[in-house]
Parts: sequence; C-alpha cells; structure tokens
Amino acid sequence: MIARFCRFTTAADPRVRIGCYGDEGRLIDLGSAAASGLDAWLQDPEWPARLAGLMTGKPVFEPRLAAPVDRQEVWAAGVTYARSRTARMAESATSATAYDRVYGAARPELFFKALPEKVVGPGDAIAVRADSKWSVPEPELALVIAPDRRIVGCTLGNDVSARDIEGENLLYLPQAKIYDRSCALGPAVLAGAAESEIRGWIIRLEIERQGRIVFAGETPLSRMTRSFDDLVSCLFRCQRFPHGAILLTGTGIVPPDDFSLESGDRVRIECPPIGILENPVQIASLEGST
Repeated sequence: MIARFCRFTTAADPRVRIGCYGDEGRLIDLGSAAASGLDAWLQDPEWPARLAGLMTGKPVFEPRLAAPVDRQEVWAAGVTYARSRTARMAESATSATAYDRVYGAARPELFFKALPEKVVGPGDAIAVRADSKWSVPEPELALVIAPDRRIVGCTLGNDVSARDIEGENLLYLPQAKIYDRSCALGPAVLAGAAESEIRGWIIRLEIERQGRIVFAGETPLSRMTRSFDDLVSCLFRCQRFPHGAILLTGTGIVPPDDFSLESGDRVRIECPPIGILENPVQIASLEGST
C-alpha cells in the first residue's frame, strides 16, 4: 500500500513523533506504536503493512514537520543526470574529464553528505558558506533505505552546494558539500510506490527573492540515468548501515552560472506525490554560526 509518513512536533508537545496522512490529507498521530521512531520502523520489514491498525489515532492540528531522519547517515549520488554532467564539466576545467567519465561508468559517484544533526527539515533555514560566492540548491529525490538494503520509501532533498569551491579543485568536494545545514529533507516519506511509478513524477524548483521568483525549473525523474537498485547496491558495497540510510539521487535542475543563493532567499522544491520542501536561506559564518 502507498502511504505518506512524517516526523512532527506540535506547539503543545515538543516530542518528535511519527504520523501518517489519511485519505483526506489529515495527519494522524500513530501514537505509541511509532514512539520508538523512524529508526525502529526501518528495522521492521512489515512497517507499511501495519498501518491499518494504526490509523485510528488522533488527528494532528498545526503540526511542525521535522526532517524525516533519525539516526540515518545521509549520502548522495552525483552526475546521474545529463544536465548535471554538463554543469559540473562547465564549472571545472581541470576536472571536466572526471565528470564526463563517471556519468557512464559502471561505478557511480557516491559521497557522504550529512549526519542527522546537520540536516534541517521543512521551514528551517538552509545555509550557504560565507567563503563561497557561487552556491546553489540541488533538488533531488531521496531514497529511504532499511539496514537490509530495502528501499522503503522516498522523500525530497536539497543538496546545497558551493559550485565555486568544487570547481576550483575536485579534492575540495567535501568542503563544497558537507557543512552545517547544507542538507534539507522532507516534508514526508512516501512508502509503497514502485520505481516505475516514481520515474513518471516531475520534481520542480522555485527560488524566491524579495517576493519574486528569480529562478524556476523542473525535470522528469525519468531522466535519471541510474536505477535505484544500482545506486543502493553500490552504496552498501563493503559497508553496512545499522540504522538504515538516506540516499540523495542527484539533480537534473541547475540554475544559470550567474546565479547564486543569497541570504533571505526561499527555496521551494515540489513533487506532488511527496509534497513541498521549502526553506529560507542564511549565510553560515566561518565559525559555523549565523
């Protein structure tokens, strides 16, 4: 069955709980059955099927959605779209050949993105580095993966990236990609959809600045060159994830080369079956605070 889950809090109760959206779009608190969190649910191969007995909980009013990550590492795949390959080759003359070769190689580009405590959820501020002059959002489908490699669902992700730092030298990739609040996830985990169905979806990006849209773009997920199973198989090769993992699958939407995120911008990523992930932008200081 297809179901949409989220992690949430309320003004009256700051504890993070798990809820599921009912037929009318109303969020239902799954209560004590989900009290142990996403981590425990990913250990249970029957977790989506148990919903029938849980959807009698209380409806939640005015929830504050949290990032759908508990103790999972967040990883990312790169150059999985032709548009991404073109952009990465253009940003770095010294590394252009590497990006071109990895696009069609048997082994994908995979890199560590974030620990859970560095991830932000819907409505929270994402950050761009103070030492970057060319930073962009990267809207992506994110796979939610159980410890036994099962893909149990998907959500939306924003792999915020400093293109100038990565373009200067390929060895600077971790600094371009990995820093506080460089990753946003949400708003919900959609479970039960087959890859063939997901490939028919479209992901959209809008960036708002001072009340007007300064960039908008979209891409069909069918343009992703690698299969989900291929990416997950390579991610789990020679390593294990005892709490499961989140895998960003790459972006096919790239703003023009003269565009960079600014403080006060709002980034909106939308895929209707999953929902909307929207975040304001702040500049992160060199000391790690705003």
